[in-house]
Amino acid sequence: MAVVLIIDDSPTELHLFQNMLEKAGFDTLVADSGEEGIRQARTSRPDCILMDIVMPGMNGFQATRRLTKDPATERIPVIIITTKDQETDKIWGMRQGAVEYLVKPVADNELIAKINSVMAA
Repeated sequence: MAVVLIIDDSPTELHLFQNMLEKAGFDTLVADSGEEGIRQARTSRPDCILMDIVMPGMNGFQATRRLTKDPATERIPVIIITTKDQETDKIWGMRQGAVEYLVKPVADNELIAKINSVMAA
């Protein structure tokens, strides 16, 4: 069973994504900050990471950059999921190492398809 780490500071979003993914057969881990997400990624080695951008402390861009530069986590695909629908943010996210960028709200089938796609790559 594939494991997806969800990093988001919103308890509502964490719950929403967790339910969505578990219904689709994924195991999930959650982290409410970039720092905690990095710790969990290093210890749990999930198959994919969903990353929010706007979080207190370390933002999603910074966390993504750290994950993709760390030999222990560099192979884990990161999908940025944010409320910010701006082309500059998408470009910036991809430069930090994200493999996909989705805008909230995300349809269940779209999210599952992206996760399966990046894990198959």
